[in-house]
Amino acid sequence: MFPSRVLRLGAAWAVSAAAVVGLIAAAERTNDSSDELPTVLLSRQLLESETLRVGDEVQLSADPSGRAAQSFRIAGVYEPMPDPMRLTSQRLEARLHLPDLLALTSGPDDPSAAESVTAINVSLRDPSDADAFARDLSAKVPGLLVRPIAGRSDRAAPFLVLERFHLAIAVVTMIGSAIFLLALMVMLAEERRETFGILRLIGISTRRVLLQVMAEGLLIAVVGAMAGLAFAWATEGLFNRFFQAWYDTSLVFLRVTPAVAGRAVLLAVPLGVLASLAASWTLLRRNLITLVRR
Repeated sequence: MFPSRVLRLGAAWAVSAAAVVGLIAAAERTNDSSDELPTVLLSRQLLESETLRVGDEVQLSADPSGRAAQSFRIAGVYEPMPDPMRLTSQRLEARLHLPDLLALTSGPDDPSAAESVTAINVSLRDPSDADAFARDLSAKVPGLLVRPIAGRSDRAAPFLVLERFHLAIAVVTMIGSAIFLLALMVMLAEERRETFGILRLIGISTRRVLLQVMAEGLLIAVVGAMAGLAFAWATEGLFNRFFQAWYDTSLVFLRVTPAVAGRAVLLAVPLGVLASLAASWTLLRRNLITLVRR
C-alpha cells in the first residue's frame, strides 16, 4: 500500500441534477481489489491535475473541511461536455451514482434530505410532446413547476448575441474587402486602358468587352473563393488544436461546414464580378480617342 496524500480542491459534481458540492480527495493506491467501494467517475482535467489513475481509492466529502468523508473507487475517466459559457473555468468534476451522492450530501441533522429532491429531469420518447406534458403535469400537481429545457430562450440568448456580433463583424469585413477589391480592379483597368481602346478600334463592341470582363471577373472570384476555402479547411484543425490545448477543452472553435462554404461562395463570386464590371465600365464609357491616347 502506498502512502496516502490529502488533496484539497473545489469541483463541480456532474450528475443528472447538476448538483454542485465541495470536493476533498485523499488518494490512496492499493493492489487490493477485493473491497466493495462505490465507484466514481472523474473528469480528465481532475485526473490529470491530481495525477490520479483509474483504480485509485479517493475520499470525497461534501464539506470543504473534509468532515464525514466517504471512500470511492475511481471507475473511469470522462471528458466533460464542452460548454462555451465555462470556457475559462477548470472542469474539475466528478460523477457519482445518485444514491451515493445523496448519502454523501445529506446531513445527519436533516433525515429527510435523502428522501427529497429539488429537481427531476424527465426524458420523453417524443420530444415534441414536451409542452403538452408540462401543461398536463402542472395541472395535476399544484405548485409544481414544469418546463421544457430544450430550446429555452434564456440559454440560447448568449449564443444569439454572439451570432449577431459575428454577423456584424462579417458585414464590416465584407464591405471593407469589397471596397479594397474595387480599388484593385480600378487600378488594373487603368493599366489596361490602351488594350480596351485597341479592342474598340478593331470593331469589338462595348457589350462584348463587358462580357469578357465579366467572365474574367467570374474566374478570378471563383478561384479566390476556392483558395480561401482551401486555406480555411487546411487551418481548421490547427486552429482548433491550438485553442483546445490553450483552454484544455474539447470544444470545437472553428468548423467549416458545407453551408458556410456555400454562403462564402455566394457572397464572394457576385462581389468579384460586380467589382470587375464597375471598374471596367468607368473606362468603357470614355471616348475612344481618350482610351488610345498615351
